[in-house]
Amino acid sequence: MAPVTPMTCVTDSPRYLIKQAQAALHATLARALREPGVTLAQWAVLTVLDEKPGLSNADLARRAFVAPQTMNQVLRELEGKHWVTRRAHPGHGRIRQAGLTTDGRAVLRACHQVSAAIEERMLAGLSAQDRQQLTAALRTCIDALS
Repeated sequence: MAPVTPMTCVTDSPRYLIKQAQAALHATLARALREPGVTLAQWAVLTVLDEKPGLSNADLARRAFVAPQTMNQVLRELEGKHWVTRRAHPGHGRIRQAGLTTDGRAVLRACHQVSAAIEERMLAGLSAQDRQQLTAALRTCIDALS
């Protein structure tokens, strides 16, 4: 392992810059998703359900980065908007599986368009090669901490 050298400024450190980028992206997405009437947590759940329909509340919470209690609230909100339906798991009476409705898929498509435009704006100053390197570097960082 390479020795750790003190930085002249903490705000130049990767840990600080990653957090700053995450906070800016979070705020920009939250503002943009207000137009289709979606919160970030709702968008995360819709996205996960699109990729993995039928997950339990606990699995959804883990994949959408929210607490199980928050997941129950988000699912109730999504059901109220008729974007998600839940049904009993065939093998486990207490587990309810969630899935997207047609309206939920339409809202998710609108959210993906909004988020893709924001991502493009965020990465506009990077070449295709820089984007690939950034993605690879972030995956390496995640793997190192997992």
